Amino acid sequence: MSNTVIELNNISKLYRLGEVGTGTLSHDLNRWWHRLRGQEDPYAKVGEENNRESKGGEYVWAIQDINFKVNQGEVLGVIGKNGAGKSTLLKILSRVTAPTKGSIKAKGRIASLLEVGTGFHPELTGRENIFLNGAILGMTKTEIRRKFDEIVSFSGVERYIDTPVKRYSSGMYVRLAFAVAAHLESEILIVDEVLAVGDAEFQKKCLGRMKDVSVQDGRTVLFVSHNMAAVRQLCTSAVVMKNGRLVFEGTQTDGVNFYQMSHNTNSEYIHEGDINEAPGNKHIRIKRFDVKPINGEVISISSGFDFELEFLNNKEDISLDVTFELKNSDEIIVFHNGTILSANKDSKKGYYKVSSRIPAYTLNAGVYKFTLIFGESQRYEVCVLEDFVQFEIMNEASGSNSNVLPGMLHLNMPFSTTFNKVD
Repeated sequence: MSNTVIELNNISKLYRLGEVGTGTLSHDLNRWWHRLRGQEDPYAKVGEENNRESKGGEYVWAIQDINFKVNQGEVLGVIGKNGAGKSTLLKILSRVTAPTKGSIKAKGRIASLLEVGTGFHPELTGRENIFLNGAILGMTKTEIRRKFDEIVSFSGVERYIDTPVKRYSSGMYVRLAFAVAAHLESEILIVDEVLAVGDAEFQKKCLGRMKDVSVQDGRTVLFVSHNMAAVRQLCTSAVVMKNGRLVFEGTQTDGVNFYQMSHNTNSEYIHEGDINEAPGNKHIRIKRFDVKPINGEVISISSGFDFELEFLNNKEDISLDVTFELKNSDEIIVFHNGTILSANKDSKKGYYKVSSRIPAYTLNAGVYKFTLIFGESQRYEVCVLEDFVQFEIMNEASGSNSNVLPGMLHLNMPFSTTFNKVD
């Protein structure tokens, strides 16, 4: 227990959509009277789940019944779709807002970077904003002076340090803001999707910095990102949020796989009903697309898999081609291969079926997704369906994707090894 630095117990946050407050004086008095008597908010009973894709009442639970612990030196990835409640959770942890219900126990100073450049004044120079932002984050003047050169060097904006930040690019802005927060000697660092603004070089530097503060300094990091590769690389554990609730807690690998597989796509799509309402556009309509193992009931490294597409072409007399693009969970393209449906003549209107096979011991275990690209004469785009079908290749050794060897390929190649002493 002494190793736990953050403990959340039944954390919930209720918001009223639209206006600030409850909207009427009678509602405000009613809430005040219940709070005075130590009773629950009367409007919490009508609060609905945080689902941004559906209509409902005026009260919504941004997060509800969140329970987990974070240990010292742990790097926790917080994963979820937009609107899942990740930022609300981090704002509560950073004491920007208070929870409606529940309690938080935190051990040590918390530094948070929830919005890029929060606390920066556009008219002040970079130098002045370092002192201003450092003070807001809880650093003393002596501490800022001692770390000033290191902050400026990390940010990479030395030449513009005495220039007002209103003349900075968005990339320079985020570099300086992150540099200040990353060098605060806090026990807990909270980072919310700030790396999306920086370039590849800076993102690599930030990931290295966060790894250093957790491994070398023993500090705790809470990291929110939609970059699954960064979560895998940096984090030691992960939680997945959906509609304001915690739906998974475990290792970063299992967390990423759970999140990837919880999307609406799956390994099989079959359209029933009016074909003109199927996915696609006026030229192409998808009737069926499925991915299934060559042998056995589960797609695994040793089974390989077949994939088959059936679609309707509504465009007359075109040289139609279909390309299958396969990506892994880190958004890396594994292959991008296609076929021309009519090599010597134009395609006619009607239904077509395209199938192919990936043999056993080709791809490593993990989560993959297919994008379908329809073109004309291999030059003109006709229809594109991004991440249309998603599936998982299992690791026979563990029955999951845990403890998977690195790399995209898992080749069953024979090796011969000889040991000869060289004089």
